[in-house]
Amino acid sequence: MPRTFTVSDSILIYADRAAIYRQVSQPALMGRWSPENRGATVREPREHTRVGLVFDGHNKRGAVRWTTRCTVTAADEGRLFRFRVHAIGLKRPRLRGPIATWEYRFEEAEGGTRVTETWTDDRRKWPDFAANAFDRIVTRGHTFADFQRQNIRTTLRNLKAAMESPPHSPET
Repeated sequence: MPRTFTVSDSILIYADRAAIYRQVSQPALMGRWSPENRGATVREPREHTRVGLVFDGHNKRGAVRWTTRCTVTAADEGRLFRFRVHAIGLKRPRLRGPIATWEYRFEEAEGGTRVTETWTDDRRKWPDFAANAFDRIVTRGHTFADFQRQNIRTTLRNLKAAMESPPHSPET
């Protein structure tokens, strides 16, 4: 069966486009919304997110934890944030190669912001049968496209809830 290389979903969030972008474009914060990502270590943490910024993503699925090395490939404030995953490993990302690309688009819509999250499988050189077999082992029966479709839905719902909730006032 040929595999699906790209999946995406969108959600309407009633919050400022620039404010949502500022949150999503900080890789260390992604663990707040993602069911699998646990945040990131940014190599230059004081630096503004920019194209070329490198970070290590920390992930967990069940009892398994792993780290990915990622590079920001688009950082158009308030409009587009994209990064490429190009190395993976259990504690340190040692195995290099094209893995995936994640993209977030932000568009004004219906009094809020339409956020579109897209995952692209960059393992183009893998034969479909090998990728499908590997995917079903590491996702407990799913292809990565199906698995990521659900992860994207969950991430977007969590992002919406966080961005639309009233700010917490400090305790006095």
